[in-house]
Formats: sequence, C-alpha cells, structure tokens
Amino acid sequence: MLKLVQQDLKIDAAEPNGMPRRTLAGLALPYNVVATVNDGTKVMFMPGSLNASEKMPKMYLNHDSTKAVGIVTSLVDTPGGMMYEARISETALGNEALVLAADGVLDAVSVGVNPTRFSYDEKGTMIIESADFQELSLVPYGAFAGASVDRVAASQGIPQDEQEVDNIETETPNEELDTMTQPTETPQVIEAASVAPVVYAQPRTFKLPTAGEFIAASLQGGSVLAEMNARVQAAAPNITTADTPGILPEIITGTVYDSLNPIRPFVSAIGTRAMPQSGATFRRPKITVRPVVTQQPTGQLNQLDPSTVTVANNNVNKLTFGTFVTMSEQDLDWTDPASINIVLNQLAIAYGQATNNYAVDTCHAAITQTSAVADTTDPADWIAAIYEGARQISATSNYLPTHMVVTPATWAALGSLVDSTGRPVFPQIGAMNAPGQLSAANWNGNPLGLVLVVDKDTPGSFMGHAAGPAAGFEFYEQQKGAISVDVPSTLGRTIAYRGYAASFMADATKFVKFV
Repeated sequence: MLKLVQQDLKIDAAEPNGMPRRTLAGLALPYNVVATVNDGTKVMFMPGSLNASEKMPKMYLNHDSTKAVGIVTSLVDTPGGMMYEARISETALGNEALVLAADGVLDAVSVGVNPTRFSYDEKGTMIIESADFQELSLVPYGAFAGASVDRVAASQGIPQDEQEVDNIETETPNEELDTMTQPTETPQVIEAASVAPVVYAQPRTFKLPTAGEFIAASLQGGSVLAEMNARVQAAAPNITTADTPGILPEIITGTVYDSLNPIRPFVSAIGTRAMPQSGATFRRPKITVRPVVTQQPTGQLNQLDPSTVTVANNNVNKLTFGTFVTMSEQDLDWTDPASINIVLNQLAIAYGQATNNYAVDTCHAAITQTSAVADTTDPADWIAAIYEGARQISATSNYLPTHMVVTPATWAALGSLVDSTGRPVFPQIGAMNAPGQLSAANWNGNPLGLVLVVDKDTPGSFMGHAAGPAAGFEFYEQQKGAISVDVPSTLGRTIAYRGYAASFMADATKFVKFV
C-alpha cells in the first residue's frame, strides 16, 4: 500500500457553513502534482486514477488502522483532484480527531492506496494511473499542497471535558504503558494487492506516538519530551534493501552480451554462389575427358590420332538448414529490450554457424591427397610440407594453392615457429628473407604467400586452390531468413529461420591435407 505522509502544510479550519454535524470536507488529493513521500519516492497521480466505486474509504488517524475515526461519505472526482466529505464517528477517538482538526492541529489529509497500474518516468517519478482508494487519514502535515481539511462541522455532540483529549494520563501510568505496547502499522510503499504483506519486527515495549501525544509531550517539555524522543529513536525500525525487494528497480545496462563471434571464416574465404530457384537438385557440368593432341605421322595426308571431349553432368543436392522457437505473447509484449530482436539475431547466427560447419566438413572429407608434417615445432618440416602440397596440386592442373585453412591449434603452431636464433619464422612485421607474416592480434596471415583462413569448425588443416573460376570447391546458398506465424490457441508466436545450401567438390586434386 502506498501511504502519503509527507511535508509541511499549514491551514486554518473553517466554520461548519451548514454542513451536517461531525463532518469534514476538503481536497483529498491533487492530480498532476509531484510530491515526495516519506521513503523518498516521488509520486504523481494522474486524473481519474483513484478508484473508490465499490466501497468508500475508511478514515484513520495517521494511517493507523487501530485508530479508525470515521468513513468517507462522498467523493467528487474533478479535473484538479479528488474532493471528499467524511463523517466522524461519535467515539472518544472521533471526538479527539474533531477537536484536533478544529484547532488546526490535524489540518491535512493523506490518502492510503494500493496502486494497480503505474510506471516510472526518466526522472524516477512513479506515475500512478490507477489505484484502489482504501483509506484517508488525518495528519498534521501533508505531501501535497492543498490536500487538507477545508471545513469542519463539529460544534455539536463533542464533550468539552479536557480529559477526553488528554493522551497522557498521569493517574494511570500502567494502563498507558499497556496501551502503548500495541503494534502500529508501518507504512508499506507500492505494495501490490496480490503480494503478501510485509511484517516488520518492531519493539513491542513502545508504541510510536500519535501527533496529539507528541504535541502533548512537547508542551510538557523537559524530561518527558527527552524520554519520548529517545524511545522514538530506539523503536524506529532499521530498513535495508533486504526489507524492500519489491521497490528495487531492475536496471538493464547495455546490449545483451554474446560470447560468440558470428563469422563464417571458410565460407567468407571461398565465397558463395547463387543457387537456382527451382528444383530439388541442379546440374554442375565438369570436363572429365580432355582431347589429346599427338604429332602427325611422318609424311603428309596421314591421318591424325582421334580424340574426344567428355563433359559429365554432376547432380548437386539442395539441403535445408533451419530451426524455430515459440515465444509467448507476454514475452513479446513485456520485455525491454525486445526479446524478439535478440531471438532473431541468435537464430541468424546459429544458421550461419551451421552452414559454415557444413561447408568446411564437406570440403575436408572429399580431400584424398596428403602431405606429412613430421615435427610441428620444426620450421623446416612445415616449409617442406607446404611446398610438397603445392607440388601435388600443380602436378595435375598447373594451378598453385591460394588458401591455407587451419585449426586454431595449427595457427598457434605456425605463429610459434622460430629459427635457430629464436627469431619468429613468420614475424608480425615484415623482415628481410621472411617467408610470410602472422600476428596474434588477427587471423590475417600469409605463410609462404598463402591466404590464411583460421576456422574453429574445420576438422583438420589443409591447403588448396580455392579462389577464382578454377576453384576446386564450390558453395551454393539461398538464405530465406525469418518467418513467423501466430498461435492463437496458446497466445504465442512461432518464429523460424531457414535457408538452402549445397556444396560441390569440383576437383579434389586441388587440395592437400596436412597429416
């Protein structure tokens, strides 16, 4: 419950002006006015935010439910605020309330509400759009200027015996102490009606005084006032963040952290080719038999040796890659930052990782030629293995390798190579006679002139001719992107991300594995 017991306000009570006896009237709450409540929270009520249509609020002293003094009999909702009229019960406590209101001691009112719909602006002010109006209390000071007792009709039915309003009885001190041991309600701030009330551990040997009791002690002064001040300080509860989890805001800073670098090293290096729109498969022609030119037999008009050209048709199968998630409508509407943007981004990243892994695995599995590295810590062995691989590739096609695809472990081994004097074989900065460059800060290197491709998905390191129109391996792709459909029966939305991919090893002799 939000209870507004607040700041300094001074107003003189007016005459009854023909009102029914034992009646108070005034402004319960102004709209569109920012005020600071007793816990430091800034609040502002919007026009029409107070709801009291089912049951009229009760009237208390200082938000203490054990000190009910009457009931609100009429509420008028105006553009400027909520007006009220209340009837004070004909009890000893009600008589005391009327006297204190008429004397100007309790000349302000404070609402007690349960906010049901509210938000916070950029300054942290709680903007209340709807609240259940539960009680209205007479208080000596109010947070909202104007929330006051404007009229008091109390000229009839109030006993004039001063003992009725004397809250400090010197004749029966024991009874007074017994009365002061009753627990008081500690104001709860912004507690929703569905949340269990918080129970505060307060000393039961002392009851916090009402405004009238404190004023009476102030008039006596001396040791009486000093003792009351000391006991008030001792009885005040210690409140920490552990006691108020319901009003601690959960602040999200920055974007959602993602530990994965969403790149496709192998696919980016070899490039993607456009996939035909129709058909589950498509054809990729390849020359399998080339013409053989021979020298004409000795003499003239002798027949040349015959030759032929064979072009084979190779079937390339389209494969579908994708996944989906189902999100609740509430998650889509309530999350900030919007969860749908995060989910879509993650679906796209997952698709990219899957297709890259498919491409590099397919290429590696089709390679049959190998080149051995006897000692991965010996620069001479690496140089010999790379040149041996280049020899095998060029021996069948006259092409030389263009790329070297390695695992992170192979990349680290290459970067760690040193010569007999301890100098890096592949230095970060070019040097005389250096066979290439590598850097620990990036994967862009050129050992022996090859384009280095470091990919965590590759099952093993290899080299090959993977660039230009004569590339030995081809990757085809058609990204379809995201698609979604609502599921009314569960108030959800299913979101999928998909695409088509295919690979074709045109010439395995243009690749060599390192073993």
